[in-house]
Amino acid sequence: MWRGCKLSSSGSRFLGGLRSVYRGTRADCPRLTTSAVCSKNQLSWTLQIKPWVVNEYRIMWFKSCSMNFAFLNRMKSYRLPWIRPYSTSRSTVDSNEVKTFLALAHRWWDEQGVYAPLHSMNDLRVPFIRDNLLKTVANHQPGKPLSGMKILDVGCGGGLLTEPLGRLGASVIGIDPVDENIKTAQHHKSFDPVLDKRIEYRACSLEEIVEETAETFDAVVASEVVEHVIDLETFIQCCCQVLKPGGSLFITTINKTQLSYALGIVFAEQIAGIVPKGTHTWEKFVSPEKLESILESNGLSVQTVTGMLYNPFSGYWHWSENTSLNYAAYAVKSSVQEHSGPEFALKGEREELRAEASTNSGVREELKK
Repeated sequence: MWRGCKLSSSGSRFLGGLRSVYRGTRADCPRLTTSAVCSKNQLSWTLQIKPWVVNEYRIMWFKSCSMNFAFLNRMKSYRLPWIRPYSTSRSTVDSNEVKTFLALAHRWWDEQGVYAPLHSMNDLRVPFIRDNLLKTVANHQPGKPLSGMKILDVGCGGGLLTEPLGRLGASVIGIDPVDENIKTAQHHKSFDPVLDKRIEYRACSLEEIVEETAETFDAVVASEVVEHVIDLETFIQCCCQVLKPGGSLFITTINKTQLSYALGIVFAEQIAGIVPKGTHTWEKFVSPEKLESILESNGLSVQTVTGMLYNPFSGYWHWSENTSLNYAAYAVKSSVQEHSGPEFALKGEREELRAEASTNSGVREELKK
């Protein structure tokens, strides 16, 4: 019933970035002089010595950018070096959101209460995560299919999703910025000795553990979280940094449409009371297209996007081809061996240019200087 679809290409965004880098780097190159000069990373050539080298250099420079852009379709988006690095001074946590969830911290495991839709959502999101992760491994243990995998559950709340993943054999770390949520999660897992060994909870934000857990996890799960953060790009950037090359990112969230406002906020919060008032802010909702653009710009390839539909009368979720309300996304981080970045490509071309120059005795003498 659910479908795997590839979102619209964000290639133009990458092309714009590549063009800007091309222009910027050209501006930084030393001006042409009357001799051939070899600096640390660049070459400058005179028209008198070898006029065609300048043209060839320009062509190859542009060729390298085009080549890397063409590879993006195969690489599923390389994390390009001109993307701003993460700064620990920025936070993705909204203090107002913390207050909202703090007031509800004791109600996480009430299956008939305000978190009933999240309990029911496990019927979809747990198999969604399990099945896609199993595609990445050759063998698995019966009864513990995720054994040996390390998963980070971001915004774990009371552990509603963390515990099922632990029961599947995974080693799971659940993090949440609300201390009371973590206390509730720790208390609940203590009743199961097996889970007590497989699950670890921490009261912290994602950006607080980025440096110590870089490229640590086989999978990162952010279920019903991204619509609550204040800086989505930084949040996705952090998710990418803690993933191993080839690791998986799973997101469930709400689309930013008129229908999601009418049903997700007006009906669900203000009329039916399915969700406490003030739980969601429509301006923070994100469309699949925007989410894909952010994911790909951080080196993540979107594999699947599928709609999710909640029936408030039956209390069950269903997969749907319509993503105008809730949807789930699955993306994979580029593996190291799948790409060589623009910096490496340009370095190779400079080596070729130096080899060409070595055949000219006059130029060789200048290079020795």
